[in-house]
Amino acid sequence: MRGYLKVQDECPACGEALHHQRADDGPAYLTILVVGKLVMAVYLWVFMAYQPDPWVMIALCWSLALALSLWLLPRFKGAFVALQWSNRMHGFAGSGPRE
Repeated sequence: MRGYLKVQDECPACGEALHHQRADDGPAYLTILVVGKLVMAVYLWVFMAYQPDPWVMIALCWSLALALSLWLLPRFKGAFVALQWSNRMHGFAGSGPRE
């Protein structure tokens, strides 16, 4: 990754062109799905175990959701690009099996 979410134009290790990748909205959808499930599980567990004040629950869940989203989003973007590369999708073309 060149920035937070911008994919480099080519792989620094092998020189593979990455400028044509098409990850688009898939990583964001997957991040929302995973973060939503994890945050709701923590929310329900904390509420049932401790019954804190609403402002504590809001602060806990919002900060957890923000931290998880910021950590997971670039990793899911990289996973989508890797999946496209391994399946030779969206310009990662070649002839024959991978060597």
